[in-house]
Amino acid sequence: MDAPSPHTVAGDAYSLPLDRIDVSNPKLYQDDIWPPYFERLRREDPVHYTKDGMYGSYWSVTKYKDIMQVEVNHQVFSSDAMLGGISITDRPMEFRRASFISSDPPVHDEQRKVVSPIVAPLNLQKFAGTIRERAARILDGLPRNETFNWVDRVSIELTTQMLATLFDFPFEERRKLTYWSDVATMDVNAGGEIDSEAKRLEVLTECLQTFTTMFHERQKAPPAPDLISMLAHGEATRDLYTRPQEFLGNLTLLIVGGNDTTRNSISGGLWALSQHPGEYQKLRDNPAVIPSMVSEIIRWQSPIVHMRRTALADAEIGGKQIKKGDKVVMWYISANRDEDAIENANQFIIDRARPRQHISFGFGIHRCVGNRLAELQLTIMWEEIMKRFPVIEVVGEPTRIYSNFIHGISELPVRIPG
Repeated sequence: MDAPSPHTVAGDAYSLPLDRIDVSNPKLYQDDIWPPYFERLRREDPVHYTKDGMYGSYWSVTKYKDIMQVEVNHQVFSSDAMLGGISITDRPMEFRRASFISSDPPVHDEQRKVVSPIVAPLNLQKFAGTIRERAARILDGLPRNETFNWVDRVSIELTTQMLATLFDFPFEERRKLTYWSDVATMDVNAGGEIDSEAKRLEVLTECLQTFTTMFHERQKAPPAPDLISMLAHGEATRDLYTRPQEFLGNLTLLIVGGNDTTRNSISGGLWALSQHPGEYQKLRDNPAVIPSMVSEIIRWQSPIVHMRRTALADAEIGGKQIKKGDKVVMWYISANRDEDAIENANQFIIDRARPRQHISFGFGIHRCVGNRLAELQLTIMWEEIMKRFPVIEVVGEPTRIYSNFIHGISELPVRIPG
């Protein structure tokens, strides 16, 4: 079925009774019809309660300043996996997996500190040469004058190669990392192979077993600058293998965080440029705008749609009374279109004055640990693209995934003129 025209959708978003708006419906993102729903909420009910929605009852926080308020108040708004974690989906208790992103201090701080050196400035400098060499090889291997899937050939390939490096994972088996990343985030209602939490755990058990073996090997070896060695030798994480579900939680966090955000920004960036030919021309005329463009792409794509918290006490956000135990969902995708926080927020402008004014990486203690690495990969990829291909033709609509958490693209048909 074709997606409704934007005009029809805007009508639906504004004709629905306010209390019937449920922005947790993954179809809104799969069909790319989400903007008017959030536009209405930001205007009429910025902190909005949905009762008995597709993913239960929850508060939607849709404006930039209100999301910032939640982000910095982790004493009241908890990420704890056992209370529900960071996703709007309420998983049965036996399938809830702790990780440092779905923990509160002090556990969060102790575990995050173990892995954060991998993205320290000196390490990023070392990675830059490797990323450039790989980007060049990937781009030089692309076909001319024929249609191919940009997501598979470019976006996934670059990010999965980087992921294999971060984990020091067998390079020839790197696509397992892509597969596990997809399995970890797939909505059980998407109609794919993961149709239950039990099935997800069954598949991810292979991931756990693989990395448990690697963990023990690295523990016996001297410390090395890869994520598994860091976990194996870190004071706060060296016994993680004794808590398999928490170990798996941290593994999937690092796999998804090291891959999905960048992958979907590489794909979403090319789509955005194809839809804004004036901006694409601006890039051709002045490739020096690439660093600014990268931040704009990450804002525009908003690769993580939302993050969830659970209220530990009664609180107030934007004049609304939040009760202890309530589910509070921060819609990053909406905050990144908030005209009160970002000038011309509904326009894609690759040389905007304050390009880093976005919330795609979160804020506060949970701000994405790998944000600079994501920006580095995107910057180098676009520098190498512009050296080779003044034009990449997008020849069809993107296929988007069924998810309210990952703003993802699975296919983007393109053609490079020969």
